[in-house]
Amino acid sequence: MDNQPKLILCVEDDEDDIALIEETVNEIDSSLRIVAKPNGKEALMFLHRQKEQHYLPCLILLDFNMPVMNGKDVLDSIMKDDVFKQIHVIVFTTSSSLRERLICESYGVEIVTKPNRIAEFKRVLNHLVVRCI
Repeated sequence: MDNQPKLILCVEDDEDDIALIEETVNEIDSSLRIVAKPNGKEALMFLHRQKEQHYLPCLILLDFNMPVMNGKDVLDSIMKDDVFKQIHVIVFTTSSSLRERLICESYGVEIVTKPNRIAEFKRVLNHLVVRCI
């Protein structure tokens, strides 16, 4: 499966953010494939299917504030799985409370606050996506 494009999993419930992430990633490297899931439950189901196919993402962009299953619970599940915890995870969220920062720090996961301006959002995303290229 080496000839398949590199995959980025975007776990995000905001459709505008998803569209901006997809647009930006396509500008950075059009060979990267983005898969967006609107909540943690769907993201984990996707990861388990991908694990069976031996085609895991090179990066997970994880929002913390989502319906159904939040980012903290997703992060807990990822870090308990020996295969999933090898995937580079970045918490990319609008809020970054001290509690959220401490959770991310405890897992050794980077947390990045989403910028409000589109140009800055794209610049930050460019810096994050480089980990997949």
